Amino acid sequence: MKNLVASLVPAALLVATPTSKEVVSTKDAPAPGAPFSQAIKAGGFVFAAGQLARDPATKKIIDGDVKAQTEQVLKNLSAILIAAGTSLDRAVKTTVYLKNIGDFQAMNEVYARLHQRAPPCRLPWSTTRRWSRLTW
Repeated sequence: MKNLVASLVPAALLVATPTSKEVVSTKDAPAPGAPFSQAIKAGGFVFAAGQLARDPATKKIIDGDVKAQTEQVLKNLSAILIAAGTSLDRAVKTTVYLKNIGDFQAMNEVYARLHQRAPPCRLPWSTTRRWSRLTW
């Protein structure tokens, strides 16, 4: 049951001046395994990198169903946002990548419980969807 929730991505690509860009890092969430930051603070916003259901201590994807993995992803994101001086309550946009869109309802139950007050805009996406071309 590994990788049921591919990732949860509250992120955007923006450019900031070097003096207004601050790296956010915490040991309470898994360190990136590639050259990117857990989050960046810039222009009054926090841009968090996508998270997997990895345990910060073991660095491994946790065992469990999509609900357990959604809990872990949101716990990781929460730790990063707290390190940045904010919280999940202040999130304005998220993107949810699911390995199987059939897991949407189970993920949504956990997501709804943790975003009861003013939930952010959200786009759920299945990573199994294949595109033959880009459409603009």
